[in-house]
Amino acid sequence: MSYAAEIGRIGEKMVADFLRSKGYIILRCNYKGRFGEIDIIAESPDAIVFVEVKTRAEGALVAPADAVDAAKQVKIIKTAYDFLAKLPYEVAYRFDVAEVTYRQSEDKPLRFSLNYIKNAFSSEALGGFLQKL
Repeated sequence: MSYAAEIGRIGEKMVADFLRSKGYIILRCNYKGRFGEIDIIAESPDAIVFVEVKTRAEGALVAPADAVDAAKQVKIIKTAYDFLAKLPYEVAYRFDVAEVTYRQSEDKPLRFSLNYIKNAFSSEALGGFLQKL
C-alpha cells in the first residue's frame, strides 16, 4: 500500500470512529457501485448518511472539501441512489464531507484533525447537472 493510500485509510478510520462516537452505525465502508465509490455509509437516528472523506496535508493547495467538486458529487449521488434502490424501504438521506488534515514534521508523529461538514451538498443543488449526464 502506498503512503498516500495508508494516510487515506487512517483518515477514513478516524471518521468512522468519530461517527460511531456520535451514535451512528457504520453500514458500509468503501462501497463500490456502478457509478463510483462511497467512503462511508452510515445510519444516524434520522437518515442514511453518505460520507466522502478527503485527507490532505495541512496547508495543501486545495482544501479537502474543495476537492469534492461537482463531478465527484454526481458520482457520489448516483452511487448513493444505486445503494438506496436496493433497500426494501424509503429513508431520508444526506451527503456529508469529512475533511481530515494532517501535519507531519521530522521530530513529531503525524497529527490528524477532523472537520466534519453535515449536508455538504445535495442532489437538488446539482439537479440540472445530473440531468446532463
